[in-house]
Amino acid sequence: MERLTNKEEEIMQVLWQLEKGFVKEVVEQLSGDNHYNTISTIVRNLEEKGFVSHQAFGKTHQYFPLVTKEAYANKFMNLASQRYFNNSYKSMVSFFAKEEKISAKELREILEIIEKKN
Repeated sequence: MERLTNKEEEIMQVLWQLEKGFVKEVVEQLSGDNHYNTISTIVRNLEEKGFVSHQAFGKTHQYFPLVTKEAYANKFMNLASQRYFNNSYKSMVSFFAKEEKISAKELREILEIIEKKN
């Protein structure tokens, strides 16, 4: 699975939320000034990359994700862990704690989740 561009990720976020949608619906959900033709081209590129597929309705297509948000996140969180934290999630969490991106309360909640799994 390849890394998506920022715009591709933004479009995938919309498709994951909608579960399926026409390009017009995707454009309506995006922030900023987005041209229909540009978004349509990016969605077709996502289809070529295997991230989405479509169902045809006459001349228009309704697109839906083939890759789940969880699968994509898992792939790139693992990659970030390898590249920046020597494959250590402990180091990654410590980094976020030091940068005050995660609170002690959130860490306790994470520990509760871990303990419930065991």
